Amino acid sequence: MNLSAAKDTFIIESRELLDEMEHSLLELEKDPSSQDAINAVFRAVHTIKGSSGMFGFNGIVDFTHVAENFLEKVRKGTIKISDDLTAVLLECRDHIAELVDIYAEGDASVPAQLVAKGNEILKRLESFLNEGQTISSKHNEAKEAKEAEEKKDTASVTKTSRDRVENDCWHISLRFGKDVLRNGLDPMAFIGYLKNLGKIINLVTVTDAMPKIKDMNPEECYLGFEIDLETDKTKEDIEQVFEFVENDAQIIIIPPNSSVDEYKMLIENMPETPMRLGEILQSIGSLTEHELEKAMMKQIEKGGLEHEKPLGEILAEEKMVPEAVIDAALEKQKKTAVEVKKSIRIEADKLDNLINQVGELVITVSNVNQLADKNGDKELLEASSIMSRLVEEIRDSAMNVRMVQIGETFKKFERVVRDLSKNLGKKIDLEVSGGDTELDKTVVEKISDPLMHIVRNAVDHGIGMPETRKKAGKPEYGTLSLNAFHDMGMIIIEISDDGEGINKERVLKKAIERGLIAQGQELTDKEIYNLIFEPGFSTAEAVTNVSGRGVGMDVVKKNIEALRGTVDIDSKEGEGTSIRIQLPLTLAIIDGFRVGVGETSYIIPLDMVLECIEITEKDILTKRGGNFVNLRGEVLPFLRLREFFDEEGAKSAHENVIVVRYGQMKAGLVADRLLGEFQTVIKPLGKLFENVHGISGATILGSGEVALILDVPRLVKAAQRIEEESKKLHTAGVA
Repeated sequence: MNLSAAKDTFIIESRELLDEMEHSLLELEKDPSSQDAINAVFRAVHTIKGSSGMFGFNGIVDFTHVAENFLEKVRKGTIKISDDLTAVLLECRDHIAELVDIYAEGDASVPAQLVAKGNEILKRLESFLNEGQTISSKHNEAKEAKEAEEKKDTASVTKTSRDRVENDCWHISLRFGKDVLRNGLDPMAFIGYLKNLGKIINLVTVTDAMPKIKDMNPEECYLGFEIDLETDKTKEDIEQVFEFVENDAQIIIIPPNSSVDEYKMLIENMPETPMRLGEILQSIGSLTEHELEKAMMKQIEKGGLEHEKPLGEILAEEKMVPEAVIDAALEKQKKTAVEVKKSIRIEADKLDNLINQVGELVITVSNVNQLADKNGDKELLEASSIMSRLVEEIRDSAMNVRMVQIGETFKKFERVVRDLSKNLGKKIDLEVSGGDTELDKTVVEKISDPLMHIVRNAVDHGIGMPETRKKAGKPEYGTLSLNAFHDMGMIIIEISDDGEGINKERVLKKAIERGLIAQGQELTDKEIYNLIFEPGFSTAEAVTNVSGRGVGMDVVKKNIEALRGTVDIDSKEGEGTSIRIQLPLTLAIIDGFRVGVGETSYIIPLDMVLECIEITEKDILTKRGGNFVNLRGEVLPFLRLREFFDEEGAKSAHENVIVVRYGQMKAGLVADRLLGEFQTVIKPLGKLFENVHGISGATILGSGEVALILDVPRLVKAAQRIEEESKKLHTAGVA
C-alpha cells in the first residue's frame, strides 16, 4: 500500500469533511433541531478519527475521540444545541484543521502550545455536560448503550420478535478491498476467527462488487459480509480480529442495543448497487428471511396481488422494524436506484499540463488547416475539417474538466460573515444563489481573495448596527447576498447588501482632500463610486480589526483586472450597495472572431459578438468628441481600431463594424477585414505590454504570427465614455 499517496488522500478528504462540518454547524445555529446537521457533524469527526488512527496521527485521534464522545451525547439528545455550544464546536473544527495542517507539513508531533489549546477547548465542551458527567471515558458508548431508556428505544432495531438477538449481539458490516488476496490474506480466515469469540448467528454474503466472469481478476477480492455475532467480548476484542486488514477493508462494528441512528448511518454508508428494501434490511440484520416472507404474505393479504401495500408500511404496521430504519433504507434505495456519477481526484498540475497540450494541438491544427487551404486538395481539406471538429470536441471536454461550481467558494463566506457579524455586534443573514454556476478552476482560485475583501467591507461598512437599522425603519437583521450567473460568455458575480449605501458627499470630500479630483469638478455617480478603488482610499472614520486601513478595494480591482475582468459599483444612500464583477469563464482557450486592421490581426471573444455590418462614410454620424452609426434607429458609438492602436497601412474603402456587447452596453469596433471564427489559445502578455489598454492577451496563429486578443469590456467602456463626453459638450454648447 502506498502510504504517501494514502496520506495525501487523507489530508484532502479531512479538509473536505471539515468544510462540511463547518457548514453543518452554521446550519445548526439557524436550526438547532436539525438531526441531519448533527449527524453530519458527528460523521465528520468520527471519520477523521478513524482515518487518523491508520497513520498514527495520535494528536488528531486523542482530540477527536473526546469530541466524538461528546457529539454522541448531542446526537442522543442528552445535550441540547445552543449558540454558545456551536461556537465551541466551531473552535473544535478549527483546532482539528490546525492538527491536520501540522501532519500535512510532515511534523511527527504536535507543539505543546497547540496541545494546551486543544485541552482548553475540551474543558469548555465539558462545561456543557450535566454535573458528574464526563466525555473522556474510553468506554462511554458501551455504558450509554446499556442505559434503560436506550434499551427500550432500540431493542427492536436488531430484532423485536426475535429471541436470538440478546444484549450481547454485535453487528459487523465488512467489505474487503480488492488487494486483500494480493497481500496474502484469506477473507474466510477472519470469519473463522470470529467463531472463537462467540457464535455467528446470522451471516449474509454480499457479492454486489462481483464483476462479470469475463471481467473477473482471480487475484482480486470482491466479497463483503453482514454478520450478527453473539459474544460477551468487547469492541476492542472484535477490532483485533481485523487488525491486519483494517487498511484494506471497510469495517463497521455496531455494539448491542445501539441506537436507531447507528443503523441509519450503516445503511447510508453501504457501498452496494441498487437493492430492494427487504434485501437492505436483511443485510444489516434487522430482518430474517422468514420474517421477510411473512411480511410479503401480509402484503398480499392486505392489498391483493394488484394493489399491494408498500412493504415498508407492512413492516412498520407489524412493528417488525423501526420506522426510522425503514426510512433510511428507503432513502438508500432511492439514492442507489439512479446511476451514480463516478469521480476521481486529479492533481492540478496534471490538469494544467493537459490544457497546455490541448492548446498546442489547437495551434497545430490551425497550421494544418492553412496548409490544406493552400494545397487545395479536396481529400486533404476534408480530413483537416474532420480533425478540426474532433480537436474542438477534445478542447471542450478538457475545458469541462476544469470547470467547477462557484458554490464551494460561496460556502466559505458563511463562516466569515458569521464570525465578523458576532465580532462587530451586528445581525446579518447571508443569502446565496447561483452556487451551481460553473467557471474555470483557475478563475475560482484567484477570485477568492477579492471576494473576501468585498464581503468584509460589506459587513463592516455596508450594514449598520441593529439599533441604527431600527431607527432607519429597517429590520434588525441585515442581508448580504451573493449571486452568480452566466451572461454573454462571461460569469457575473454580484455582492449586494441592504445597508447604508455609499455617502457620495463623504467620498467627494475625501477625494478632494487627497488631490484625486479638483474642487468643483463634476462627476457622474459611477465616477464617484469608482474613486473607492483608488489606492489607499478610505472613508472610514475609525480603524477596526476588519477594515478601514485604506487598503483592500484597490487590490480587489487590480486582481480582477489581472483576470481580464471588470468591477462596477452601484449604490443608493440609505438603501444599500451592489458590486458587480464580470469575469471570463476561462483563462485558457476560447472561441474567437478574427479581424484584420492594416497588417495586424486581432481576436474578439466570440461570445461578445452580436453582429457585423458594413459602413461607408455617409453612414457615420459625427458628433463632438466621437463617432456614431445609426443601427436600425439606435445610435451606436464605435471605435476605430486603426486609430485606437495607431495602426499604419492603407485604409480600406469599406469599413466593417463588429457590434459587441458588455453587460447592458453595446458598441462597435471598426476593422478593415473580417477573417472568421478562430479557436484561440490565450497566452499572457509579458511585462512590457501589461499596461497596454484594450488588450487582454495574445494568441499564436497557424502561420506562427501573433494576434492580439481585444479587451472588449474596456473598449466598450471607452466608446461609452466618449458618448457621455459628447453629450456633456453638446449640453454645454446649447447652454
